[in-house]
Amino acid sequence: MRAIGVNHYGGPEALEVVELPEPHAGPGEIRVRVHAAAVNPTDTYVRDGSRAEWQRKDPPPYVPGMDAAGVVDEIGEGAGGGLDLGDPVMAVVVPDGAHGAYAEYVVVPVGSVVRAPAGADHAHAATLPMNGLTARRTLDLLDPEPGATLAVTGAAGAYGGYVVQLAKAAGLRVVADASDADVELVRKLGADVVVPRGDDVAARIREAVPEGVDVLADGSVQGDLLLPAVRDGGRIATVRGYSGPEERGITWHPVRVREIAEDRERLDALRVLAESGALTLRVAETYPAERAPEAHARLERGGTRGRLVLLF
Repeated sequence: MRAIGVNHYGGPEALEVVELPEPHAGPGEIRVRVHAAAVNPTDTYVRDGSRAEWQRKDPPPYVPGMDAAGVVDEIGEGAGGGLDLGDPVMAVVVPDGAHGAYAEYVVVPVGSVVRAPAGADHAHAATLPMNGLTARRTLDLLDPEPGATLAVTGAAGAYGGYVVQLAKAAGLRVVADASDADVELVRKLGADVVVPRGDDVAARIREAVPEGVDVLADGSVQGDLLLPAVRDGGRIATVRGYSGPEERGITWHPVRVREIAEDRERLDALRVLAESGALTLRVAETYPAERAPEAHARLERGGTRGRLVLLF
């Protein structure tokens, strides 16, 4: 089968079309004929070797990708899960060596795949699984009280936008950051208060909430700079495994989506929210799969709103 991977770690240009053996569904597994795979920042770590320690047991090529959408192609023994051949689905994929979402076929545990949101094409469906589950895990870890105030940095991005919308669906008050160009977007996502983004965002959040926010989701990966925005005893959720210094009783909660990658109930709940309009599926641009280097280069320039998506 055709896939996109790297034989040698490097920049976007390291990505190339590779041929791999076609996988098949075993017991408890579903094979998806992939039509779309979202491009996420975490994919660049597979490409550039940042996570090489996870791959050393396997020879190259290494295939990135954690978000896939397509149709059910094979159903392993005991893996129905209410799905039938040909059903449009979305799946979260945990990359492992040559196994990643940038491929014509992926085999995943039945817990990692659900029906795609009704009315969503493959490209839009592919933006939801990993980013949506990461946002869901964020709120689960922060565990805010009803009516609490949540700050979200990087709110215009895919992850941040889903956090904002899930928080509003849960009845939280949301303070979010945005550039001048993104203020309207972040307000439409549901933020109650929008403050300017930047290195001084913590001060802007504190001006809006003088007592400090109860919880904070760090989508902009600013780490310790955000501590002043949080009240004593508050909580901060981070991506990319970051955990900062504990002071004033503030605790850090790294979000690892792998921990809930087979939580079918949570994944399907995201589908329901997308169908209701509570979650907005945003595609910034699509690329034929063989143009993956261009997509990665565009991602690394920053400023995309929604996800870049590869089409197979």
